[in-house]
Amino acid sequence: MLDDLDRRLLDALRANAREPTAALARRLGISRSTVQSRILRLEETGVIGGYTIRLTDDFSQRMIRAHVMLSVQPKHAARVAHAIRQILEVRALHTISGMFDMIAEVTTETMDAMDAVTDRIGAVTGVDRTQTSILMATRFDR
Repeated sequence: MLDDLDRRLLDALRANAREPTAALARRLGISRSTVQSRILRLEETGVIGGYTIRLTDDFSQRMIRAHVMLSVQPKHAARVAHAIRQILEVRALHTISGMFDMIAEVTTETMDAMDAVTDRIGAVTGVDRTQTSILMATRFDR
């Protein structure tokens, strides 16, 4: 269970995961060793699963991003997920409810590359159909 300090620490790390522990300690009003032990515990318990980068808006806006919804044949979800995991342009794959079974988050540098990726996804054994929505703008991203 997370307490208020854990939540505040996670919020600070979401804003800047590279912020030095001493600066985090000052911001949160606790000791540096407390920050270090809290981060270690959050990592060990699986709350923090890793660290990543966030691309600048300028760079991201030059990329083509899309959500590709997939209708998957019954009992083929694991096979489809394994095949799609091999497509590097697919950043994430989610199981969803509704008319489609999965949604893939895809990022490419060109529309031609996006077309090729959506063709590869559609050709995966077990995928019945796809529907692609190109992302036009991001209003906010936490």
